[in-house]
Parts: sequence; structure tokens; C-alpha cells
Amino acid sequence: MNSATREAYGAALRDLGKVNPNIVALDADLAGSTKSALFGKAYPERFFDMGISEADMIGTAAGLATCGKIPFASSFSVFVTGRAFEQIRNSVCNAKVNVKVVGSHAGPSCGEDGSSHQAVEDIAIMRSLPNMTVVVPADDVEAYAATIALADHVGPAYLRVARLASPTIHEEKGYEFVLGKGEVLREGTDVTVVACGMMVPRALQAAELLADEGISAQVINMATIKPIDSDLLVASAKKTGKVITIEEGSIVGGLGTAVAEVLSERYPVSVRRIGLPDVFGISGPGDKLLDYFRLNADHIVEVAHELLA
Repeated sequence: MNSATREAYGAALRDLGKVNPNIVALDADLAGSTKSALFGKAYPERFFDMGISEADMIGTAAGLATCGKIPFASSFSVFVTGRAFEQIRNSVCNAKVNVKVVGSHAGPSCGEDGSSHQAVEDIAIMRSLPNMTVVVPADDVEAYAATIALADHVGPAYLRVARLASPTIHEEKGYEFVLGKGEVLREGTDVTVVACGMMVPRALQAAELLADEGISAQVINMATIKPIDSDLLVASAKKTGKVITIEEGSIVGGLGTAVAEVLSERYPVSVRRIGLPDVFGISGPGDKLLDYFRLNADHIVEVAHELLA
């Protein structure tokens, strides 16, 4: 089954509205795309379309949070983290108010809208902010559960969801998302692959290809990038001695940087980062662009061979 994480976010937000009257939603004229419109249709009195004005949206969300509301403020990732950075920094993070910032259409999988709309730096921007929690779910099941978890979490948070549908890797029944904890999806002894978001299914595919060659890869879904699960990273690095990271964004300041920071201080091993190599995106079909930037299983396998050589 293929589904987009933005769809699951919209469904979770709508369902939260049923059980918690303090949940409110704001959007910057993109509710149909971010799927916050599902909440708006169900609870119009708690939905605020702020127009093309992300800075106003975040400032308003911060004000609502000081009144006891739990605001989810959504827009395209590139706009909400770029246009509203100062408001997120000062009105949300510095003030430690309970605002959930949701960035949709992140990374090159955003597709034909091109580099102006494809956030590749948003993870780096958000994880640099004190008091900010950063979550990048791997599939629709995790996106739904993460949205519910962030509603319960008190404090600023950034949830990154995707436009493009991707494979569902979790079983909905019995699944529990734990904020701040990585998830071992496949055990392995030769190399560790740490992934987030849409790259997680590709990491699992790479592990299958490597297994066919007799190479054992441990796959970790690191949905919470901040605070990152340092203990799990160190434990896996001690077991395999080699680590690959893959993310749908810039390798500058993103998941790969976060992993390298932990391991360089606690257990130095060889680390290779896969992502956009300090470049902007380009226009094209989202799935084709992922292959263009070598964000796929074949490239993970290639990098694993280089590390193991």
C-alpha cells in the first residue's frame, strides 16, 4: 500500500479535533495541499486560513498557545521554515510555547514545482533551534501516530511530511510511536543504515539487495531527528563499525550531520552521508528526481560496498 504522510497528518489532525477541543489548526492558503483542510471542514470554528503569510500564521499560533490552545500551523516546508524563521525562533522556541509547525511538500519529491518549493534545508534550520523537536515520519502509519504524539508533547515541534505517496512499512494494529526513540526495522552486523522519511523504505530495499550478496545490514528508522536516539546509534555502531545515513534533503545540517555529531563524540566509526550534496532541487516528477539525486536503494548498496572494501 502506498500513501502520503501528509494525508495521514490531515486525518490525525481531524481525529484529534474530536477528542481535544483545544486543538486548533492554521494554514497559509495551502490547506488543500497540506491536508489541514480535513480539520477545517470538520471544525471550521477552530480553523484559521491566514492567507499567504506564514509569519502572521506563526505569530498567531504562538498567541493561541499562550491561551491554552494547541495550534498546528501548516504550510509548505520551504515557506514555513523560511519566511517565518524569525517568528519560529523568537515567538515559539525562545518563548517555549506549545506550537506544532508542520512542513509539507519537503524535498525533491515535491516534484514539478522546482527548487523554489523544494525544502532541502528545513531539517538543518529546525534542528538548530533550541527547544525544538524535529520529527520526520517514514510512512502514513507513523505520520498519523507522530501527529497524535506531538499533540501530547508540550513544547515547540516541527513535523515534516511529504507530498509523494510512499510504501507503508508499519502495521497499523499495535503500532506505537515513541518520541525521541529510533526504531530497528532490520537487524544486521556488517553495516548500519540510518534513514528517515521516504528514505526508510529504500533503506529496507537496499538491505534486501545486500542480503542477497551475503552482507548483513541493520536498518534504523530515525523518525525523531531531535532529540536523536544517541544510545541506539552508538549501540549499532559498536556492532557494525560502519554507518550510512540517507535523507531526502541536504546532507549539510540534516540527519547525516546529527548522526555524525553523536558518533564522532561517543564512538567514532566510518560514516557516509547520502542526501543532496549541498545543491538545490530541480523541477521534474518527484519519483524521477529521487533517482536523479541517487536517493535510492542502488546507491545505498554502492556506498555499502565502498565502506566494506
